[in-house]
Amino acid sequence: MTAEKSTLHPRNLHRNSYDFEQLISCVPELKHYVFINSYGNQTINFSIPKAVKLLNKALLQHFYSVKNWDIPDENLCPPIPGRADYIHYLADLLTENSKEIPKGLSVKVLDIGTGANLVYPLIAHQFYGWEMLGTDINEKSLENAQKILDENPDFSSHIQLKFQPDSNFIFKNILCQENRFAFSMCNPPFHDSEESAMKGNIRKTKNLKKSKTPKTNLNFGGQQSELWCEGGELAFISKIIEESALFSYQILWFTCLVSKQENLFKLTSLLKKVKAVEVKTIDMAQGQKISRILAWTFVPKENRKDCFK
Repeated sequence: MTAEKSTLHPRNLHRNSYDFEQLISCVPELKHYVFINSYGNQTINFSIPKAVKLLNKALLQHFYSVKNWDIPDENLCPPIPGRADYIHYLADLLTENSKEIPKGLSVKVLDIGTGANLVYPLIAHQFYGWEMLGTDINEKSLENAQKILDENPDFSSHIQLKFQPDSNFIFKNILCQENRFAFSMCNPPFHDSEESAMKGNIRKTKNLKKSKTPKTNLNFGGQQSELWCEGGELAFISKIIEESALFSYQILWFTCLVSKQENLFKLTSLLKKVKAVEVKTIDMAQGQKISRILAWTFVPKENRKDCFK
């Protein structure tokens, strides 16, 4: 019997422990990184970037039918179960007027900072059939995301990519007047500098290796736009909130991951200032990591039924 990860969303396909025999059948190269730990379970060393990338490739192929997924070594390699959780909690936001889970192309979602990995759009479209638009300020990241789509023609007609030419803006240059989305989503840069990002990476590597002298790697990191920005997470999410008020009736629910609990007070205060009519904080937990989704809307509840459908 496989252990269930009860902290994950009930619809998350990754609640059970990894079945490495199945995953290796999808990506044979993964077998070189699988070993038996002290508890007698199969696992990989999560401090080895190649092992994590191959695990992701196998998970995406086995659970979501994504073929030949790959990213450059310098880009962020995200944990698939946590990314899936965010998407499932988004789906719950649309069930307030109905018990039915919203599926199909009528639900359109904007992924801010989709990155080279394209993980959110891939999972969201395969699981729920949603129409996805991924944006990024890094052209090379979008080029790799397009390569993934080129390998997966079944996805490519329902996942669009758009370059954001100005890092000062989130929605401007992306949204046209006629655009309507059920959600926007974002996993913002966490750190406020490269030094902060590297220190955070060292801490994570130490925790995984249980060593005081780890060799630093960027398995958890990636390029600047994925890792850090001036002012860090608080400044980035504040920018999203301020700009969201200008596009208040084009997106039903604006959402963003918030890693630092201490940022919530300032962010919710700013949401009051821009006159959001409802604000929700949704807690998520993957293993020892605690995160949360901040969601807000400018659409009164009585006007939300069948909104943007």
